[in-house]
Formats: sequence, structure tokens, C-alpha cells
Amino acid sequence: MQKLGLFGILLLISWHMDAQTNSRDYTGEYYLRGVMETASGFKLNPDSSFQFFFSYGALDRMGSGKWTVRGNELILNSRPRPPLDFKLVSSTAGDAKNITIRISDPNQNILRYVDCTVSSAKGSTTLTTDHDGYARFPLSKVDSIGLIFTWCPDRVSYFKVTNSAHHYFEFRFEPWIAEVFFDNFKLNIDKEGFEGPHPLMADKRFHYEKAR
Repeated sequence: MQKLGLFGILLLISWHMDAQTNSRDYTGEYYLRGVMETASGFKLNPDSSFQFFFSYGALDRMGSGKWTVRGNELILNSRPRPPLDFKLVSSTAGDAKNITIRISDPNQNILRYVDCTVSSAKGSTTLTTDHDGYARFPLSKVDSIGLIFTWCPDRVSYFKVTNSAHHYFEFRFEPWIAEVFFDNFKLNIDKEGFEGPHPLMADKRFHYEKAR
């Protein structure tokens, strides 16, 4: 009976602590602390939606989705990330002396920040686009092209080359290239806010403090 009573007391304490956690108001703004020259954080809204922001130098990135609390964790999810961050606009025979990749966008200032990789059975070569958005490689047989925007190096977009007679490839940025996506992203709840990883800064744990 004593063991049963002790178990009941522990269960009651656990239930009471869990009830306190679940009744806490998590809505509000939370800011990343302790990271020099970086502004980042979350806004949790009463309708279970959230907005995320990240600002470092001239780079600004945003994200949004739904939040929920499960146990002692905040969990963030957004819409599924589209499969590619670039779109192939056209491919033609082009200049027979080179493999040419062109990035087009109304914002001329970002054209020179794309790493382009051409790959074949013999290996791969990477070049960065110039101020006009061009990367020119020596003529060779190309099986695939990989593109990555150096300001948002989250992943590479790969394209298969299906026509071996084509040497000119023009791509454009997809509108979501700078958007940050969340897939079951978890943060631990503490007294001041949340503690855990950052979606854009790997291999570290950070603290997000609620604005007063």
C-alpha cells in the first residue's frame, strides 16, 4: 500500500507539472541570444502559426508554418519544400566551344553568387558565375548540372542533361530560394524561452529568449 501511495503521489506531481507546462502561454516573440552580428528568432501566434526570420549582413531569410507543444518540446512545421530551387528556362546547342550556364534574374546584384557544377562519368568541375550570371566550362560530355546559391547554401539543385547536343543552359531562381523550411523542427522549453538548434546554423545549440 505504501508503494502504491508513493507511486500515486509521483504520478500526481508529474501530472501537475505537465498541466502547468501545457497551460503556459507560448505566444509572443523569441529572439536568438549570444550570436554576434546575427539577428534571428520566431514569432508564435495565437492561431498556432509562426514566422521565422534570420538576418546576417545583407542576407535576410524568412519562414513560416504551424507550431505545437508536445511535452517539453516546441515543434515547428512548414509546407513541404519544393524539389528544386532553380528552374531550367531553356537549353540549346549554343556555342560549340563551351558548356555555358547562365543565371537570369531581374536583380542583377545576385547573379554572381551561384556555384555551378557540371558532372560526368569522368568527374565534376565547379565554377562560380560572373557578374553577368555566366559560368563557362570547357566543352565535354555532361550528364548533370548542379546549382547552389551561395547565400542560401542549404542544398544543391540537380538537373539531368538529356540532350547531349545541348551546350547552353539558362536557369532562373525560384521565388522560394531564400525561404526557410521546417520539418518537425524541435526546441526544448525552458523558463526564459527555448533551447536547441538553429535551422541555418548546424552543430550548435542556441537559446531563444522571449521578448518582454
